[in-house]
Amino acid sequence: MSKKKIGIVVGSLRKGAFSQSVANYVASILPSDYEAKFVDLNGVDLFNQDLEGNPPASWTRLREDLKSVDAYLFFTPEHNRSIPAVLKNALDVGSRPYGESVWGGKPAGVVSVSPGGLAGFGANHHLRQVLSFLDIHPLQQPEAYIGSVHTLLNENGEVVNEDTQKHLQAYVAAFEKWVEKF
Repeated sequence: MSKKKIGIVVGSLRKGAFSQSVANYVASILPSDYEAKFVDLNGVDLFNQDLEGNPPASWTRLREDLKSVDAYLFFTPEHNRSIPAVLKNALDVGSRPYGESVWGGKPAGVVSVSPGGLAGFGANHHLRQVLSFLDIHPLQQPEAYIGSVHTLLNENGEVVNEDTQKHLQAYVAAFEKWVEKF
């Protein structure tokens, strides 16, 4: 039996990003029959419909990476109460050309991460709105909002807070059940 490939999509390019730290932890606790595939958003050219006839290599690479997975886990910081531009760009690039979206019909999970107390609530819900349009099916419960993230990590960026670890383990267990429904 082949492993299910889970596309890990991190909406931050910052070295030492909190979202990346949480994504690394979740990838490490995925079930043994799952394989984490980190989808690299660095260097993906901005979406421009004029380029669809001759797409940049970065678009082709991204689309192939997205096609190769069975489900997605999105990890997003919050920028101005919404999702970061790099994540929105990846969603747009993967959804085009019109009628050829690589996203649709797959299950997903959404984890928002923030040093603030609202835990990326706005980004989480804005992302869900876009996912709905793209026919991506996000897990509804439990929700995963990781606030005050800077207090939950050690100096190496590892999730060390036991309550957060337990919450993320429960989230992964629910995500596994969700993926199996597809």
